[in-house]
Amino acid sequence: MKRRNLLKLGSMSGALALAGKVPFAHAQSSSGPIKVGILHSLSGTMAISETSLKDTALMTISDINKSGGVMGRQIQPVVVDPASNWPLFAEKARQLLTQDKVACVFGCWTSVSRKSVLPVFEELNGLLYYPVQYEGEEMSRNVFYTGAAPNQQAIPAVEYLMSSEGGGAKRFFLLGTDYVYPRTTNKILRAFLHSKGVQDSDIQEVYTPFGHSDYQTIVANIKTFSQGGKTTVVSTINGDSNVPFYKELGNQGLKATDVPVVAFSVGEEELRGIDTKPLVGHLAAWNYFMSVKGPNNTAFKDEFASYVRAQSLPGGAKRVTNDPMEATFVGIHMWKQAVEKAKSTEVDKVRVAMIGQTFAAPSGFTLTMDGNHHLHKPVMIGEIRGDGQFNVVWKTKTAIRAQPWSPFIAGNESKPDVVSSIPSFLRRSRVA
Repeated sequence: MKRRNLLKLGSMSGALALAGKVPFAHAQSSSGPIKVGILHSLSGTMAISETSLKDTALMTISDINKSGGVMGRQIQPVVVDPASNWPLFAEKARQLLTQDKVACVFGCWTSVSRKSVLPVFEELNGLLYYPVQYEGEEMSRNVFYTGAAPNQQAIPAVEYLMSSEGGGAKRFFLLGTDYVYPRTTNKILRAFLHSKGVQDSDIQEVYTPFGHSDYQTIVANIKTFSQGGKTTVVSTINGDSNVPFYKELGNQGLKATDVPVVAFSVGEEELRGIDTKPLVGHLAAWNYFMSVKGPNNTAFKDEFASYVRAQSLPGGAKRVTNDPMEATFVGIHMWKQAVEKAKSTEVDKVRVAMIGQTFAAPSGFTLTMDGNHHLHKPVMIGEIRGDGQFNVVWKTKTAIRAQPWSPFIAGNESKPDVVSSIPSFLRRSRVA
């Protein structure tokens, strides 16, 4: 469906709901606890990444409840496990909205899971807070995107790698899991590289299925490809496949000084179970790292560590924080602020109240919710340390407005200036 039609349909569904022609399947009472859904995979290939988001959501809700809740009401989380099963995400989302009657849902990781639930949220006029970076080709009035769009992660990371400071890469090995986010992001990056004069002969693109574990041949091919010039690997591998990939890099002695890897879906949590000493110097691009210094991050880390101890969570003192955890934390607090501003948990009122909300995030930046339903976010590039943490080697000076659309996949490859290439109706849009 074309974006213009999607926005029209979204606005139409909201208008019908307000007119009483679409039932609010998730309508809540005005007293008692406020139910919210937690929709994350706690089993299957994505559990390695998503379990910590569930823990973060429960921690944040617990802390808000201790401080008096929302409008004097306690928040009651309803946790479901879609088990890394994409159709099951849609079933669980419908359950949360129609049976559990939650006010909103915090959840999903992969774009395929988000796309699975999107028709449900739009049909039932629910609200989803999505905490992970994605390919940027979406602006739904029923979703608030607290992760990064491509101009807040992927494109700045590749620009950095091409710079003299980032190593001056000339060849690019695009390696990802075989689903929508890696393929679309790499389509954007390929066109971006074309706009910078990089030829297809200097770009290689490879995909593996979810749960893939044998990277021996792929890493060998990376080594061969790198013989043609200064090479970097751009990794959009998701879930537990990251563990065997990074282990194979170490097995074959592929060091960051030879071929640096920049990952868009690997953070502190994914590195927690890996011997990271052979990976020192490889990179990741995010909007937050656990190693960021500042009082807001210290408070966030201390709060999570205390919660882990109090709940006796697996991993104990070895548990870490990461970017999607911060996005979850920020999203829940912004929803609370919006509910209190709207003096209601009704979706249409909260949706409007969300626009313009700000929050002093653990990243050290004050984040703002834009009318396009995306956060203004900083961009950071971190270098893996031997202890599994990251040294921030580059970051933007300010938070950047998300551009949830790419000129490079709309036939505008001749216009490398992302901002000027965005259609005016999207630049002005307020999907609320």
